[in-house]
Amino acid sequence: MKRTLTRREFLRLMMAGSGAAVLAACGGQSGQSTSPTAPAVVSQPGSKVKITYWGSFSGNLGEAEQAMVKAFNESQNEVEVEYQFQGNYEETAQKFTAALQANTTPDVILLSDVWWFGFYLAGAITALDDLARQVNLDFNDYEPVLLNEGVRKGVHYWIPFARSTPLFYYNKNIWAETGLPDRAPETWAEFSEWAPKLVKSDGSRAAFGHPNGASYIAWLFQGVVWQFGGQYSLPDFTMTMTDPNTLRAAQFYQDTVVKEKWAILSPNLNQDFIGGAIASMMASTGALAGIQANATFPVGVGFLPRETNFGCPTGGAGLAIVSRAPAEKQLAAMKYIAFATNPTSAGVWARSTGYMPVRISTKQAPEMIEFFKQNPNFKTAVDQLPKTRAQDAARVFVRNGDQIIGKGLERIIVNGETPSSVFADVNAELTKAAQPILEDLKAVEG
Repeated sequence: MKRTLTRREFLRLMMAGSGAAVLAACGGQSGQSTSPTAPAVVSQPGSKVKITYWGSFSGNLGEAEQAMVKAFNESQNEVEVEYQFQGNYEETAQKFTAALQANTTPDVILLSDVWWFGFYLAGAITALDDLARQVNLDFNDYEPVLLNEGVRKGVHYWIPFARSTPLFYYNKNIWAETGLPDRAPETWAEFSEWAPKLVKSDGSRAAFGHPNGASYIAWLFQGVVWQFGGQYSLPDFTMTMTDPNTLRAAQFYQDTVVKEKWAILSPNLNQDFIGGAIASMMASTGALAGIQANATFPVGVGFLPRETNFGCPTGGAGLAIVSRAPAEKQLAAMKYIAFATNPTSAGVWARSTGYMPVRISTKQAPEMIEFFKQNPNFKTAVDQLPKTRAQDAARVFVRNGDQIIGKGLERIIVNGETPSSVFADVNAELTKAAQPILEDLKAVEG
């Protein structure tokens, strides 16, 4: 007999206006078993516990993710992890939503910064503290700014794994050709002076590239908003998109494309940077290894530019355990999380990808110190980490907050609409979208 989700479980997990489409898109899962949840004991004593892990990476990141699973399976004989690629972060979350309705959920899952919270509110992911104690996992060795984002009411629900921050990337060859110092700009005002030198008059190269709404422009703009003294929202979900400093940041973004014409909106930011269509960009630390491997020029990275303040958000994804999984599988999943995020594995993952080492002790390991010496670009993100902070609730806790803000930025940059008018609309839409979240918060946390 199929279990039907409660209204809070089902409706809150559906993306606004697309719930039916999500289930239709995942209809291929209907052939899977929809039997009730398995009993607490799922294997005979002494046998391997088999669990399913849903991942979200492709390309070199996917290879590194699968290598982590393979290393874990080969390291012990108690647990066997089956890796299943589900698509990008959004596709993974959508499939998980459908799987909750069909009762075909995995045991452990990678969830992005904008998705884990909704599944926490729905009760779809479980508290991890007791499981962590059973496998002797020490939370004190995790980077606090990364670990604390997954904590609610003193309880851990989401463990940092593929965590990132934005960096300022620049093409060192172009920098040298134009006589610029070999470093990232210290402020946006400084870069505005540099930018015209980087532009090609025939239109074949822009000084800087912004991602579009589908490629996390709202994540990168989060840092810029802070740099200009604004914010998306207050912790209590009061929206501040019409704050004068938030609008000032939006006006700056518009001016770079519409007025000053040294930046473009790119549908494929990393590829345009590698191909030389843009001389610089802000992009994730998690892209560093792939960009350096594919670029035909030396890549430079630096801290994000300042304006009134310095501002840089955390991002990326963490690991969660599905609350419906039987107790034995939950413990097995925790063993995998402990392995994938232990000091040694965290170093392997960071060196393979560019993502942050999530453990404090990893940075102090001899192999990591030597790696940073040979690859200083990778150390830049680690050095910047103490300056970062968790994102505003409007983007990471409000359902579709990223898309709402991103579409607003596209109206400002592409259509040339007035920031105050656009962000008034965005503020109203975010406020409306936050209401069910506030209701759920009250129900779950009191």
